[in-house]
Amino acid sequence: MIVVLMGVSGAGKTTVGKLLSERFGWPLLDADDFHPPANIEKMRSGIPLTDDDRWPWLDRLNGLLKDEESHGESALLACSALKQKYRDRLAAGCSNLRWVHLKGSFELIESRLKTRKGHYMKAGLLESQFAALEEPIDAITVDVGAAPEAIADTVEAALNGARMPAAGSRR
Repeated sequence: MIVVLMGVSGAGKTTVGKLLSERFGWPLLDADDFHPPANIEKMRSGIPLTDDDRWPWLDRLNGLLKDEESHGESALLACSALKQKYRDRLAAGCSNLRWVHLKGSFELIESRLKTRKGHYMKAGLLESQFAALEEPIDAITVDVGAAPEAIADTVEAALNGARMPAAGSRR
C-alpha cells in the first residue's frame, strides 16, 4: 500500500509521516526532499510554484511510488498534492494508493509556520496554498488540531479499516 499524506504546508505531513513510518516500518518519502533547486529558490523567495514547475517533480515522485509498488513494498509519501490534477499525476499507474488529507484552519497552520525554523516554505505563501487547495473526495480526512500522536492514531485506525498490511511489515 502507498499512503500519501497531503495538505498545505505546516499541516504536519512530515511529523505524522515519521510517526507512521516508525509504527509501520515503512519508508517515508518527503516530497520536499525531491524538489529541484530552482523550485526551492522560488519558494524561499516567496514566489508560488507554477504547474510547469511542479510537473517534473510530481513525475519523479510518481516514479518513486511506482517503484515501491512494483517491488511489493509499502511506503508513505508526505506531499502537499493540493489539486486533483496533482493527485492524479502522483497516483498514475499505482494500484493501491490511499490519500490522507491533514486538514486544519488557516489560523492554526499559519501559527505553526510562523514558529517553524529552517524550512524554505514561508508563512506568506500559505494563502496561495489554501487558495489552490481542492479538497479531495476520496481521502481519509483528519483534523490536525490534535497532538501528532493522536493524529497518527486516527490515521492508523482508518488505514486498518482499509485492510492495511501489518504494522512492522513493508509489504
